[in-house]
Amino acid sequence: MTTTIQKILLLTVLLIPIATLAQKEEAEKFVPAIEDNSMIIEEAYNQENRVVQHISNLVFLPIDEENIYYSFTQEWPAFGLKHQLSYTLQYYSFGNTNVSGFGDIFINYRYQLSYKESFVTCSPRLSLIIPSGNHTKRLGDGSWGLQFNLPISKRWTNQFINHFNIGTTYLFKVEQEEIGFNKPLVSYFAGFSSIWLLSQKFNLMLECMSYMVANPAAGNKVDYVNENVIAPAFRYALDVKNLQIVPGISVPVSFNKEIGTDIGIFFYLSFEHPY
Repeated sequence: MTTTIQKILLLTVLLIPIATLAQKEEAEKFVPAIEDNSMIIEEAYNQENRVVQHISNLVFLPIDEENIYYSFTQEWPAFGLKHQLSYTLQYYSFGNTNVSGFGDIFINYRYQLSYKESFVTCSPRLSLIIPSGNHTKRLGDGSWGLQFNLPISKRWTNQFINHFNIGTTYLFKVEQEEIGFNKPLVSYFAGFSSIWLLSQKFNLMLECMSYMVANPAAGNKVDYVNENVIAPAFRYALDVKNLQIVPGISVPVSFNKEIGTDIGIFFYLSFEHPY
């Protein structure tokens, strides 16, 4: 794993023992805040009982090219807060090759391992990857797979929250006959975010993510490409009776040794309501 991912993993692993050693004080009464509405980093909060969330992400990256990524995720509580089911649909449009279409489908399960009563909130996720996208057109990976992510969230004060992610993606069998490749691929990712609550309804955000992506290479070998993303952002919550609408905008800056630095724009929109 890369040095960046190792550092983030170490920080995440050390968070829980540090909490154990900290002096126990009476829990602070936090004011309500926007939750589960980050863009790149996954927050560790499951859906409340009988509350559904609809999430749309629209990404232009880089800005100077006509490459578009859109995803739609719908999250449902499964018999209470402990269990959550969701699915994610993806759509790609590559302006430089005039290729567009739907990508792979993710079926997601999250378990609320710990919640606000604990020092940290933790909600591990396991996703089934369905190879519905055309991998010959770069619309998918062409393989069934699994993805695991461990989101950890910690609210320190009424104004400051941190979120941490560490995870991996395993593709069972990736085939590329033209280069003689036929084997599994394992990729890694890790990141963290800082949320500054300027008010209960308006937040400033800084999200950082590091990816170590496995790619097929000639001779049945695997090449790893490292990409680091830093994304300043903001989000706002609008409550209309029982409906909460959360729009947000982010400016992701991607650092990649092979292709250099790219700047994009990320639009986020969430609708959350009881049913």
